[in-house]
Amino acid sequence: MIDLQELFGSVDIYLFDQLLRGRIRPGMRVFDAGCGDGRNLKFLMREGYDVFAVDPNPQAIANVRALAKQVAPHLHEDRFRVESLEQLSFPDASADAVLSSAVLHFAKDDQQFLAMLQGSWRVLRPGGVLFCRLASTIGIEDSVQTLGGRWSALPDGSQRYLVDEEFLMDLTGRLGGDLLDPLKTTVVQQQRAMTTWVMRKGTPVADTSL
Repeated sequence: MIDLQELFGSVDIYLFDQLLRGRIRPGMRVFDAGCGDGRNLKFLMREGYDVFAVDPNPQAIANVRALAKQVAPHLHEDRFRVESLEQLSFPDASADAVLSSAVLHFAKDDQQFLAMLQGSWRVLRPGGVLFCRLASTIGIEDSVQTLGGRWSALPDGSQRYLVDEEFLMDLTGRLGGDLLDPLKTTVVQQQRAMTTWVMRKGTPVADTSL
C-alpha cells in the first residue's frame, strides 16, 4: 500500500492542484518565498524540482536544510537562506515558479506587504508562475474587525493583513500579470477565509513598482 503521507508530505492541496495540471513541472526552478519548515518542499525535492527557498526564521531554514540532506542530498544548503522577502539575495528572473503559501498575510502594513510581494515577483522570470495563498476578507466581510489599514482581527482570534478581490485584481494589473485561474476562496465556517491567487508573469514593462 502506498503511504501518501510519506510520498506527498504536507503539501498544500491547492498547490498540488497546480502540480496535477502541469503548471509546475519536474525540472523547473521553484523558489519558495517563505518556506517555513518545508511543508511544500519535501515532494518537490524528491521529484526532481530545482528548489530554492528563504525564510526569516533560522530554525526553519535549518530544518529545510536537514530535509534536503535526507531526500535530495545533491541540493546544496546555500539554496536555503535566512532572508526576508524584502531583501532577497537571489537574482532577478531566476525562478520558473514562486510559491507564497500563507506568508503575505503576516505583513504589518501596506508598505511591508508590497515590499514582500515585489521581492517575490522580482525573482520570477517572464512567463513564470506565482502561486499565492493568503488570508482575505472575501466571503466574511461582515465578520472582520479592522484594526488599522488592512490589518484586521478575524473571528478565529488571529490577526492578519487581509486582502480583497479588488485589491488583488488591481495588483495583478499593476504587476503585468495574467490570472491563470479565477480567484478562489475557501471560507472556513465564517472564522477565516483563504484565497488562492495564481498568475503568470508577463513581459516586463517599463515600471512594475508597487
